[in-house]
Formats: sequence, C-alpha cells, structure tokens
Amino acid sequence: MTTHPPTPTATFEDQPVPVRTKLAATWTSFMFLYAYVDILNFYTPGVVQDILDGKVFAFDLSQTFSTSALALVSVPALMIALSVVLPARANRLTNLVVASLYVPVTVFNLVGDSWVVFYGLGVALELVLLALVVRYAWTWPRTAPPQRPRATIASRSASPRSVSA
Repeated sequence: MTTHPPTPTATFEDQPVPVRTKLAATWTSFMFLYAYVDILNFYTPGVVQDILDGKVFAFDLSQTFSTSALALVSVPALMIALSVVLPARANRLTNLVVASLYVPVTVFNLVGDSWVVFYGLGVALELVLLALVVRYAWTWPRTAPPQRPRATIASRSASPRSVSA
C-alpha cells in the first residue's frame, strides 16, 4: 500500500473590506430585515383586516400616514448609496447620526404588540446592525496628515536672499 504525503492546503486570502462597503452592506441587511418584518407581519391574525378597515397599529391609513412611512423607510434605503458616495468625513458623521436616530425608531416597533417574540427578534437583529453601523463609522480608519518637509540650515543658506551680489 502506497501512502502519499499530505498535500499542503492553500489558505484563503483574507482581503480587508473597505469601510464604505461594510456600511453599505450593513444598511442593506437592515433594509431587508426592516421590510421582511413588515411583510411577515401580514400573517399576524387580524392585521390584514385592520388594514382593510383603514387602521395600522393605532394610526388611520391616510396619505399622511403613507407619506410618513415612506419617508421613514427611505432614509435607511438612501444610506446604502450615501455610504458609498459621500466623502469620508461627511459619510462618517451621517452614518453616526442616522444610525443613532434609528435606534428609538426601531425600538418603537415593540410598543403595544402582542407578538413580542417575533418583533423582539426583528428589533434585536436591527439593533445589532445599527450598532455595527455606529462601530464601523466610529472606527473609520484615519490617515496621518502629510508631513511638510523641514527646512534645513543648508537649504536656508542656499536661498536667493542669502546670496549677495
């Protein structure tokens, strides 16, 4: 019986992921959860009938409600694109502010609902993603400012002012 020496296994290259990509991916995951929690909520008994009766939670269905809901969901949707295209300083600040403001908005979804486990899991996962956004933005890599060349005594003595005619 012939035995072969074990072949070395290649290791996978683990390239660093740019912070903009991390932020955009995290906001995308947030949006999927945000949407699917609302979509799956339709399977909760009585929800569809309430909608047909013109109610969502404690709110009357109206153009104002729908416009407000659209505005609320459009912010994280826009954060996907903004996380990629904004300049670094504005990007970092925008992500810190928006993620922080969405924490209470996310927690509000638990208020008054009887399906605490369902919404609790959705809210917990969304909060983890918002915490990741804050972490990625807070720890955004910084570059050192460019060093200005120092003037040396030799270079100062060779300046045009020191040469006399």
